Amino acid sequence: MNCFMRLVRYYYTQIFYPTIIGNDSMFNFSADRLPISIILGLSFIDFIVFFSVKSIWFLFAYFLLMIVPRACVSAWNHHHQHRHVFKNNSLNRILEFFYALHTGVTTNLWVLHHNYGHHRNFLDQEKDESRWKRDNGTTMGVLEYTLTVALTAYPRGYQVGKSYPKQQRQFVLFSSITLLLLVAITLYNPLNALFVFILPMIASLIYTSFATYEHHSRLDTQDQFSASRNNTSVLYNLFTGNLGYHTAHHYKQGVHWSKIPALHESIKDKIPAECYRGA
Repeated sequence: MNCFMRLVRYYYTQIFYPTIIGNDSMFNFSADRLPISIILGLSFIDFIVFFSVKSIWFLFAYFLLMIVPRACVSAWNHHHQHRHVFKNNSLNRILEFFYALHTGVTTNLWVLHHNYGHHRNFLDQEKDESRWKRDNGTTMGVLEYTLTVALTAYPRGYQVGKSYPKQQRQFVLFSSITLLLLVAITLYNPLNALFVFILPMIASLIYTSFATYEHHSRLDTQDQFSASRNNTSVLYNLFTGNLGYHTAHHYKQGVHWSKIPALHESIKDKIPAECYRGA
């Protein structure tokens, strides 16, 4: 397990510390410095708990305590796979390993399932990778949708990858590496791995699927400005990186999360009032 600790130590001496003192040179957007520092800080705490805690009750409490923070991390993982955090691809791949341990979503799964799949097909419920309609055209309930999207995320992502072989190869390669590292961690300490990594990965993937139900469900339209719900809550957008401005995100998915509010302002007059919630 020394290799894991060396990897963690490298991240916190070469990336975490420079972000605190304001070194922007490694980032594509300086706005990513603070959220990435926090997320990597949570990863650091995870490994401390994994290597040091022996009480099953503490592990269970930690798992429950971290459900909400990991739910927020899922949004930032989503943003990263739209616009990579680092200029260096190796750093991005390493970051995605930590993202995967938080969210259950590995390298390029968002890219294939979400960017190349859902974003291109969300107006077509026969093709949408996150479709909210059943095959017979009726609307799924939130539980059915959540379980369907969560259980099919990897197969659908792989299927989309057949049209994007480079991204598919990276998806398979780095998902396999993540799985092997997770197996190694589990063999070292099965109980701690279960509560600190495995259960959180499963729970986060399920929660992410649940959270997306309200984004588009029951909005049966071919007008992209009427096909997404927007949450304008300040707190929601603070913790999710402006994911609440969902119409703007679908309008131009490549826009960095920090620029989304300005984009929303430019198109908000086209969004129907019924597609807003929050305050």
